[in-house]
Amino acid sequence: MPVLTIDGRKTEVAEGATILEACEQIGVEIPTLCHLKPLTAEGACRMCLVEVEGARALQTACSTPCTEGMVVHSKSEPVVNARRFVLDLMLSNHNKDCFACAKSGECKLQNYCYEYGVEEATFTGERVLAPIDKSSPFFDYDPEKCILCHRCVRTCHERQANNTLSTNGRGFGTNVGLPFGKDFDNYNCVSCGNCVSACPTGALTPKVKDRFRLWEVEKTLTTCSYCGVGCQMNLLTKDNKVVGVEPADGPTNQNLLCVKGKFAYNFINHPDRLTQPLIRKDGELVEATWDEALDLVAGKIKAIKGETGADSIAGFASARATNEENYAFMKMMRAVIGTNNVDHCARLCHASTVAGLATTLGSGAMTNSIPETVEADVIFVTGSNTTETHPVIGAQIRQALLRGAKLIVAEPRRIDLAEQADIFLQIKPGTNVALYNGMMNVVLTEGLADMEYVNARTEEFEALKEVIKDYTPEHVAEICGIDADELRAAARLYAKADKAPIFYSMGVTQHSTGTAGVMGTSNLALLCGKIGKRGCGVNPLRGQNNVQGACDMGCLPGDYTGYQKVANEAARKKFEAAWGVELPTAAGLTVNEVMDAIIDDKIRCLYIMGENPMISDPDLNHVEHALNKCEFLVVQDIFLTETAMLADVVLPACTFAEKDGTFTATDRRVQRIRAAIPMVGDSRADWDILKDVMARLGYENSFNSPEEIMAEIAAITPQYGGINFTRLETESLCWPCPDATHPGTPTLHTKAFSRGERALFVPHHYKPSAELPDADYPFILTTGRVLHQYHTRTMTGKSEGVNKLGGVSIIEINPADATKLGINDGDIINVASRRGEVQTKAVVTDKLKAGVVFMPFHYADGPANKLTNAALDPIAKIPEFKVCAVSIKK
Repeated sequence: MPVLTIDGRKTEVAEGATILEACEQIGVEIPTLCHLKPLTAEGACRMCLVEVEGARALQTACSTPCTEGMVVHSKSEPVVNARRFVLDLMLSNHNKDCFACAKSGECKLQNYCYEYGVEEATFTGERVLAPIDKSSPFFDYDPEKCILCHRCVRTCHERQANNTLSTNGRGFGTNVGLPFGKDFDNYNCVSCGNCVSACPTGALTPKVKDRFRLWEVEKTLTTCSYCGVGCQMNLLTKDNKVVGVEPADGPTNQNLLCVKGKFAYNFINHPDRLTQPLIRKDGELVEATWDEALDLVAGKIKAIKGETGADSIAGFASARATNEENYAFMKMMRAVIGTNNVDHCARLCHASTVAGLATTLGSGAMTNSIPETVEADVIFVTGSNTTETHPVIGAQIRQALLRGAKLIVAEPRRIDLAEQADIFLQIKPGTNVALYNGMMNVVLTEGLADMEYVNARTEEFEALKEVIKDYTPEHVAEICGIDADELRAAARLYAKADKAPIFYSMGVTQHSTGTAGVMGTSNLALLCGKIGKRGCGVNPLRGQNNVQGACDMGCLPGDYTGYQKVANEAARKKFEAAWGVELPTAAGLTVNEVMDAIIDDKIRCLYIMGENPMISDPDLNHVEHALNKCEFLVVQDIFLTETAMLADVVLPACTFAEKDGTFTATDRRVQRIRAAIPMVGDSRADWDILKDVMARLGYENSFNSPEEIMAEIAAITPQYGGINFTRLETESLCWPCPDATHPGTPTLHTKAFSRGERALFVPHHYKPSAELPDADYPFILTTGRVLHQYHTRTMTGKSEGVNKLGGVSIIEINPADATKLGINDGDIINVASRRGEVQTKAVVTDKLKAGVVFMPFHYADGPANKLTNAALDPIAKIPEFKVCAVSIKK
């Protein structure tokens, strides 16, 4: 560890540390413009020049390593003069209209010029004159304010790893831009805005409706409310409105955001927000007071329960609400109403994960943490379009590739990651189980299994071998439509790697064999000894901000909090004692079963919090029939969604920006959300509404805040036992965290498995999907998400920029199929299945093999789920969204 002297002060630093890092260590401030952690040091701006005794010239602090005995002067006359000279040069080629600049007050160039007394440029002559590039729907680029620090370019290359921006030209004509003069909205830019966040001047600025200066806004640290990555962000607020978003240095995002997190915040203060309760009178929804609405809700629940029992009532909790609110909802359904008919949209996305991994490992959640991604040697992505559905994890996968990692992708579509994959297996939809069995066959046949691990830490290995022996590479290649040698290569690459995580999402889970597919990923990882190790594991990527938390909170028909089983008498007695009531003993109905039960007159009342089944559920005609038939439908949401339009009572909830609480990210990481603005209109927090409903039903809770609800959760949930708001102010915690001194558990199963000493192999034979193409419906339809939209568009649908890039329903179709049908790119076509028909826009692309088509499910105009099949996985009861048969006509 070198010892050096800085401005007369001795300090010891780690080997390889730069002078800048040494100065930061002892509190000596060095000005920087091009430096940004953790980007590679470039030394382009020269603002960090320091004097090193014995050196021939001034040195750049950001890129010069410390050496033993080095003597550094950070504020000597030559240093100060050099910095003034650098600023003078920059200012001579800069648009100095600071009064009109959106970055005024936080522009580093402006601040340094003030600090060093540089008021006017002394260099005269030619200056860069260029128009502002407004081609992005989300931000503007002003070349006249660019100082060529390259922070944006390096952020795009090293952090987002998208390679969109580049430095073009030479000499005085050097500029930052896109290759070949392309525009942002028609190149490979993903509109993440991370370049905007990195820019130290006003060269890159977000398009905003409400202009503001730095000193006018307040910043509130919170957690993103979109996908399950759990990105930390600062909400910028002015006059009780959210006017912008900045990334924060959270453990899962490290100052990165995606297009939704950075720019799609307009829903918070959108004029279409629900601000007053609505009651249906004479067939129309009309405004009502809170007392009138809640008295009606409580009165109808009491009446229906009195007439036909508690099990004629059901409730859907929300993957978008907080842990505290989901707990309150589950408690209302069980302790107050008296039924286990509580479920939520995890049933539609990761129920097979919960069932599958809980069986094989004992815990139905991501085994490893997101920050471990960049450490991988080989990454296996299967059933996940990660760069679009979980963009910040996608960026970290690409960061790992920059560090030399290898990538295997198994997907029916040629997703963006497939272009960078060392091996791309373009499998037929619905053949995941065969694929994993085939990889395990190669692992066993070629002696690549980690038998020491298998013998010490697993059971039922012989049963696995018995099933796997039938899945030779040639046999699997025929089932999946892939090359047998590529299958062998993928198995070898994965098995031989030291650190090799598997990432999967709904391309694995949303099948009638979804649980078998999940177990297949677990079997493969166990066979190769890759569970319970850092940088490895089986990692299901949860699609919504708190779908993990909603499961943890017991919003499942057979589980209390922490997956304590309703059927377990000891668990039931524990919750009865905590809540002071007698609880029902039988597991309740799932989301899909509730719809059937309404049609069969078994469910009369349905209470939906923050879900939109009229877009998200399969076979929407069936769903609409059920909701229209439901005797009493309550919807609690932030907008009048397609589902809320059918309700008898609509209760206005507030957004994440208006309340406190916690979300649990996909890696089991519990993090705070914090109120940044007052509640809009007369809306209320979900937990507060639920507490009021419970009181009107005769049950008084002791909690009066989300913090107190979390304390109640911790008292009865072992995994959350050590989690409280005080700790979460300064840290995030991955469960299990059993007590207040426990640091949390980023990596599961390191010593023992949640189910016991040994994990369980559970092999399955391949079974075809429930509905396959035939003469009447000759195409396989598979569904999914796109980058610029989120779930049912309740939130993203309120963003102009998002809707410009992804605002209409589409269907992707192979060029050969399009030619046969006479379909051109952009044509409006009819797509029909046995359940319904929609019109949508054709996108002709080679991303799919002939015979397979793809539709995003987000859109009410052209809803893919009018077509999808409600056939269920027999174990998890998850619908088969990913495979159904359709016909197509121009």
